[in-house]
Amino acid sequence: MVTRQVPNPVELLELMKFKKPELNGKKRRLDSALTIYDLRDIAKRRTPKAAFDYTDGAAEGELSLSRARQAFEDVEFHPGILKPAPTVDTSVEILGGPSALPFGIAPTGFTRLMQTEGETAGAGAAAAAGIPFTLSTLGTTSIEGVKAANPDGRNWFQLYVMRDREISYELTRRAAAAGFDTLQFTVDTPVAGARLRDKRNGFSIPPQLTLGTIINAIPRPWWWFDFLTTPKLEFASLSTTGGTVGELLDAAMDPTISYDDLAVIRDLWPGKIVIKGVQNVEDSVRLRDAGVDGIVLSNHGGRQLDRAPIPFRLLPHVRKAVGDDFTVMVDTGIMNGADIVASVALGADFTLIGRAYLYGLMAGGRQGVDRTIEILRTEIERTMRLLGVSTLAELEPKHVTQLARFVPVAAGAAGALAR
Repeated sequence: MVTRQVPNPVELLELMKFKKPELNGKKRRLDSALTIYDLRDIAKRRTPKAAFDYTDGAAEGELSLSRARQAFEDVEFHPGILKPAPTVDTSVEILGGPSALPFGIAPTGFTRLMQTEGETAGAGAAAAAGIPFTLSTLGTTSIEGVKAANPDGRNWFQLYVMRDREISYELTRRAAAAGFDTLQFTVDTPVAGARLRDKRNGFSIPPQLTLGTIINAIPRPWWWFDFLTTPKLEFASLSTTGGTVGELLDAAMDPTISYDDLAVIRDLWPGKIVIKGVQNVEDSVRLRDAGVDGIVLSNHGGRQLDRAPIPFRLLPHVRKAVGDDFTVMVDTGIMNGADIVASVALGADFTLIGRAYLYGLMAGGRQGVDRTIEILRTEIERTMRLLGVSTLAELEPKHVTQLARFVPVAAGAAGALAR
């Protein structure tokens, strides 16, 4: 039988401890975000539909992106027991330099469109966290502007090969002169992918005012205030603006890009060079044999060829083929620090985040990017501790099983099904 008593006022007072309210709205908003998906929800509320969909969307049916995220979710971890990891070391050496975490910020185009601080926020947050920042050829902050925002940290530059080759050559020279240490030579964009959300939204650079955009802007006056009271949104490295994303890309990119172009850029570039957009084992081996410094397994965040290979699923096959001494990085679909841990366990030397960074940027500018990095850092450290590993070097394939959702059908079986 339960014994009851009259509540003791002193004990009641001990229970009635109220948390001090946070008066800073941005900090309160960002502190409430516990995951990257939480930041995505905040970003969606605060950003006009066309700009948000440009970031959030992918090509055609968006199958490549959804499959990439599903592949990370279809991971089973295998923790070791009685292996204390009271402290963990998340640092890594990548491409001749240090990174405090096993991820860096990927190149993203039109970044000031999402939030006016743009690449400056990303570069500053990367500097504070001790991780690399990558500037896109289609960035909205100049090479020199990024260097000013991250003067002592690691800056990387992502290069597209343009129809006018001299534009690409000059960008390469400028990035080298500014002290950028790594070039990401991107090979998966000979033409633009079919980004249907952008077409349906009438999305263009710069944004065009329509009745729909005006209505959508009413509950988001802060975005339009920033847009209208800051310098004109334009490419920092290119003179061409005006048109849909597909039109701009198709006008600038050259579908004849080849190994000959890679050879020219290698002669111009004094630092490390990695090839971004690799999507099969054969190309990975060929590039290793060609002497590049590394590759990024990537399907461009699902924004180019829909139904393209899933980089995370491709990773162990590439690692086995190229050996342990060749740098292999991976991107596309990373939304949790556990995704990064799984990638390292299966052979990735490093990872890159794109949308996760932009969700934070849209949610709260520079502070939002800081929050993205902090969320991922916390998830990485917690996952490592729960697996019983203290360093990234201790992660091995034995720690991860990729569950079989996307299993190729053998040619013979496919034929039998067809009959």
